[in-house]
Amino acid sequence: MEGRFENEEAFIMKCSVCGSNLTSLKTDLPFKVSETTIVIVKGLPIFQCDNCSQFLLGDTVLNRVETILTKVDATAELEVISYAA
Repeated sequence: MEGRFENEEAFIMKCSVCGSNLTSLKTDLPFKVSETTIVIVKGLPIFQCDNCSQFLLGDTVLNRVETILTKVDATAELEVISYAA
């Protein structure tokens, strides 16, 4: 298929801020879902810039995070959820 890479790992993504390489890694990120509720998603796969620490989430990951956040207990002040669960 034209325009696709047989080995996607060979494709190097570049940072939209500084142009450096993005590295695939897992990290924990906080999301504020209401005035009083923060959710920390643990083990979230992201792409992070080697130079300026800018990061991005893939579309599939972002869709899953949105699903996770819609199921959060709105009365909780802080909730920690594993992405893999």
